[in-house]
Amino acid sequence: MDEVLTAADVTTSSASSSGGGGGSPSLSTNLPLISAFLAFAVAQFLKLFTTWFKEKRWDSKQLIGSGGMPSSHSATVAALAVAIGFEEGTQGSSFALAVVLAAIVMYDASGIRLHAGRQAELLNQIVCEFPPEHPISNVRPLRELLGHTPLQVVMGAILGCVVSYLLRSSV
Repeated sequence: MDEVLTAADVTTSSASSSGGGGGSPSLSTNLPLISAFLAFAVAQFLKLFTTWFKEKRWDSKQLIGSGGMPSSHSATVAALAVAIGFEEGTQGSSFALAVVLAAIVMYDASGIRLHAGRQAELLNQIVCEFPPEHPISNVRPLRELLGHTPLQVVMGAILGCVVSYLLRSSV
């Protein structure tokens, strides 16, 4: 005899097989999301120490700023891609999407944003040379730390991979 499953049967079956939790995992068990946020937080925190090591001063703005070592953008997208690879395998479209996103973000961080920051630095120097009576001389300086060097991007990506690996191992 052929059996026909109704939507109610499927819902009841999935709820009982997942322990009554509705069949969907909670955010606290979402390895890709937790990995991405943790990698971002660790990278931002490490910027305090890398800035101190390089400039011998504490700069709390590094906790929320862009630029610097390591790249938190790269750490975030690398952690996301690696965690998706761990959870769903590397053959799926989610992993492909995460890898392409990571490549775009890292390219942008070390290319376009880096050069925009260098242009801002040059423009700020030019504006400083204007006489005080010039209308542009009182303009607020442009932000110069926008992008990352290739080394900062690579270190961020390595950090993201390590965070995902450690989180996967601890679960």
